[in-house]
Amino acid sequence: MSDIVKKNNDYLKIKYSTKHGLTEYKPFQHDILLFETHVAGTTHIEGMDELEKHIHIGDRLEFYRQQNNPYDANAIEIRNDTNVKLGYVPKADNIVFSRLMDAGKLLYGKVISKEILDNWVKIRIEIYLHEI
Repeated sequence: MSDIVKKNNDYLKIKYSTKHGLTEYKPFQHDILLFETHVAGTTHIEGMDELEKHIHIGDRLEFYRQQNNPYDANAIEIRNDTNVKLGYVPKADNIVFSRLMDAGKLLYGKVISKEILDNWVKIRIEIYLHEI
């Protein structure tokens, strides 16, 4: 059983009661699925054919705002867990996400599929908001 409680003017926490009657407090946090899209610009990434072999379903992808990008003021760069650039959140999809990030929200992606179409590595991702 769990209840959401506020303890000592701190962040919201979830109060868990275990089957042994013990009470435990954990931070109330969860990740919210916001959107599904693809990684744009993979055809412009040098060595993507080799990099593709190391991209797996379920991989977490980190998002980085590029406010000074000359092609898109709302650009969000996508990098893998070894900090290698894979591409961008598509320009058609990024305005709300860039505003969330500019407001200090943490967004990240997860790979949900990967497909090779001619010279294009199509990487489908889910975009999540990490909320504490």
